[in-house]
Amino acid sequence: MKQLLSLVCICCISILSTAQSKIIYEEFTSYKLDESRRLKIQLPRDYETNTEKVYPIVIVLDANYLFEPVAGNVDYFSYWEDMPESIVVGIMQGDSRYDDGAYDDTNFMPADQGADFFEFIGLELIPYIDNNYRTAKFIIAVGHDFTANFINYYLFKDPPLFNGYINLSPDLAPRMDERLPQRIPNIPSKVFYYLATGTDDIKDLMEISLALHKSLEPLKSDNFAYYFDNFEGATHYSLVARAIPSAMEKIFSVYRPISKQEFEDVLMKLETPIHQYLLDKYKTIEDLFGLTNPIRVNDFIATATASEKKKQWESLREIGTLAKRQYPDTVLGDYYLARYYEETGEPKKAMRTYQGAFDKEEVDFITIDLMLDKADKIKEDFGY
Repeated sequence: MKQLLSLVCICCISILSTAQSKIIYEEFTSYKLDESRRLKIQLPRDYETNTEKVYPIVIVLDANYLFEPVAGNVDYFSYWEDMPESIVVGIMQGDSRYDDGAYDDTNFMPADQGADFFEFIGLELIPYIDNNYRTAKFIIAVGHDFTANFINYYLFKDPPLFNGYINLSPDLAPRMDERLPQRIPNIPSKVFYYLATGTDDIKDLMEISLALHKSLEPLKSDNFAYYFDNFEGATHYSLVARAIPSAMEKIFSVYRPISKQEFEDVLMKLETPIHQYLLDKYKTIEDLFGLTNPIRVNDFIATATASEKKKQWESLREIGTLAKRQYPDTVLGDYYLARYYEETGEPKKAMRTYQGAFDKEEVDFITIDLMLDKADKIKEDFGY
């Protein structure tokens, strides 16, 4: 009995370990800093099994306390497909955070150890992560107060090092509030920028954030995706727990599966072909995040349903053809192609398409019984 219980426990532990993300600690020797820095890295749940997949990077400064809330949200959001699975890289700084973020008293740009730390991230750390892990060409940086100011310096590189910037109650260097609005319109690549404060934040920092928000809000454009939160009742530290999921949700909004709201507010109001909206959505994901993901079953069903409701039969045919190509062993594509044939005056072809999928895998509401019932109904109606 004890042996049986032990075996059960081992199996449970094995299952849990494979279902969880993996945490790695590394000592990274930096020539720029002339010292070692400890890294804390979270790999996605399927990193070791899905060996062809690549992942965006989330760089976390102040990882001594910011790593867990960031890594936990990344794992949670990616589990539900609300953002891509990502590699989270935390830089443990502790008391060195002030020296790491040091800037010159005259031009207020990185100086001394701050200049070395700036080059450490750009010239050593990112290339190391790229060379040792399977990375996509999309990087987000996260910082809080002093380190939030620091990540903004990378916007002045050409091109900027990061694609996304999560600024949590930034303690801005002098002139940063002037330089950012001047620099951002001149960046040709897409930049995601999130700024957060709270009504109970440190007074000076809240005022800095509100002033910066006033300057950045008018700059929104196709290339500058800007988001801001001022959390009611949030302190300098509690705002972090509310801001991180908000930032992830906003930055990766286009990545999420098509929701009920998107279905009603976007798909059902489209004047253009619905299948093109589906293709454009995944082309945007590829262009922004460097990911060539297969189209989700959820998104096939949503766009096909909208095509049926709006009687866009050519879009339904395109969606069915694409679904059959991506999921050939399921009934998904066959069902929507059969619906297309039904609605465009080819009942015999529809019947045969329904019948031809009898040995395929069911998907959502599309069961084999449903397919055969529809075939029988056509046979009865037309006397085949």
